[in-house]
Amino acid sequence: MKLGARLAAIAAYVLPGSRVADIGTDHGYLAAHLAARGDVGFVIAGDVNEGPLATARELINNLGLTDKIAVRLGDGLAVVRPEEVDTVVIAGMGGTTMIHILTPQTGLAHKLKRLILQPMVGAGTLRLWLVKNGFCLVDERLVREEGRIYEIIVAEPSPGTPDNLLSVEFGFLLWKKRDPLLKEYWQQILAHLQAVQESLRQSTQGSQHPKYRENMEKMLFLKERIRCL
Repeated sequence: MKLGARLAAIAAYVLPGSRVADIGTDHGYLAAHLAARGDVGFVIAGDVNEGPLATARELINNLGLTDKIAVRLGDGLAVVRPEEVDTVVIAGMGGTTMIHILTPQTGLAHKLKRLILQPMVGAGTLRLWLVKNGFCLVDERLVREEGRIYEIIVAEPSPGTPDNLLSVEFGFLLWKKRDPLLKEYWQQILAHLQAVQESLRQSTQGSQHPKYRENMEKMLFLKERIRCL
């Protein structure tokens, strides 16, 4: 089945031979695509809501993929048994929600080969959590679909924390590879930070607000990098 640009880019990061859990599968499009691809060993389609999962079951039945996909109702990684999969995909949620899913199951996540994450918001917070909790960022990509730019983050278990956390927060791999959408995306983030900064400036604490200096550092970092793109 044909996927949109966002899900297609996520699917491209699933390596041949992988055993995959699609957490928050929603309607099951990605899980069905991976199972039909022919080079993926096993797929779990998990979701915390029965409604979308029923739709996913119907799709999987219609495509004749019931022997290749296990559809499971449950919260986050609770649908996965230890060593059952080697790749986990979590897409279409906020970065903070992803952290809440991964935190109780960090031990399980450290036994995976790969995490493929597509946060709708909070990508920077998610990146920082990953590098501080035993994961290495191995690839990042921006994808445009229906006028919106989405971030995809690929992480693998590996110890060590990079020195420049500000660079990590804003996507040092996107910068390293000069992603073609990076300038536009960073300009969007900068505009948001500028709006936040103006709100802080007008607050009771003004420039003494604890977030004011932090935001200023982020804005200066982005402005400097954007000038080089």
